[in-house]
Amino acid sequence: MIQSQTKPPILMNLKSAFTIIAMALGIVAPASAESLIAAGRAIQIEIRGVPAEEQSRINGLYTVSESGYITMPFINSVRAAGLSPTALGASIAAAYRSGQIYSNPNVQVQSSNAEQMEKQMVHIGGQVRRTGPVEFVQGLTIYQAIQSAGGATEFGAMNRVELLRSGKVRVLDLKVTQFMNFPLQLNDTITVPEKNFLGR
Repeated sequence: MIQSQTKPPILMNLKSAFTIIAMALGIVAPASAESLIAAGRAIQIEIRGVPAEEQSRINGLYTVSESGYITMPFINSVRAAGLSPTALGASIAAAYRSGQIYSNPNVQVQSSNAEQMEKQMVHIGGQVRRTGPVEFVQGLTIYQAIQSAGGATEFGAMNRVELLRSGKVRVLDLKVTQFMNFPLQLNDTITVPEKNFLGR
């Protein structure tokens, strides 16, 4: 009969103590540790426990701004930089609950893979169905980009769309064909403003 060998208790205790000290000093990270989200990073967000049509507005790829925030539908800016994906998911879910938008949302956040990080983006905000980044391809027009974001909401003023490029804002009337076909450039930011009291 072969007897199993066990390590002396003293050696086991020393090994455990060394591991704990190393983790505390940052020499060894826990196996389950998550990388923190950084500004400029692209992240994938998926939400469950909400109506299907609203999932399609929220689910997608988001870029963390240089100030460390992402813009989410219905709750606007949420701090992302410095949080783990799990912590950010919990923060987004809490914001939807506290705003009485959804009662039981389940939000999953994943850091984007290398292929997604290499994608070039333009950014869509304001009165569109889903705010956030839209993949940029050569020849993309401002109207196509807005449609890729789900199109303007019923409150969106398509006659006063703002285009931010290189620190300068240009206002375009997308009810005019000439401006619908206006070509975008990498890192452009498009904002569809809210209609005024005249409905324009």
